[in-house]
Amino acid sequence: MASFKLNIAEPNTGKCYQKEVKDQQASPFIGLNIGESVNGDIFDMPGYEFLITGGSDYCGFPMRKGILGVRKKINILGGVGFKGAGKGIKKRKTVCGHKINESIVQINLKVAKEGSKKLAEIFG
Repeated sequence: MASFKLNIAEPNTGKCYQKEVKDQQASPFIGLNIGESVNGDIFDMPGYEFLITGGSDYCGFPMRKGILGVRKKINILGGVGFKGAGKGIKKRKTVCGHKINESIVQINLKVAKEGSKKLAEIFG
């Protein structure tokens, strides 16, 4: 079954928290795209709403918005998956598609709406 490592970013404080979800908690993530929102009730965080900002697959290739399919080699000028080598230099890099599937290991989330408890209290 699916299992994901969630990296949850809190923009107000600038802190990140990590949580691992498996099986029933992980199944609602499959099929979602980058930019979609997720309800926190799915993985024991009531009242919270999260925005999917990215992730990476089991080989470490980053997810990139606008890419269809599981994995693809593209020429990149900048952005996700390439830091840049200089002005006007493109490079051929491998990236994952924007849809979450079984090969994705890590999902990056950002807090869109806060719940009653603070994240620091939940994660201790």
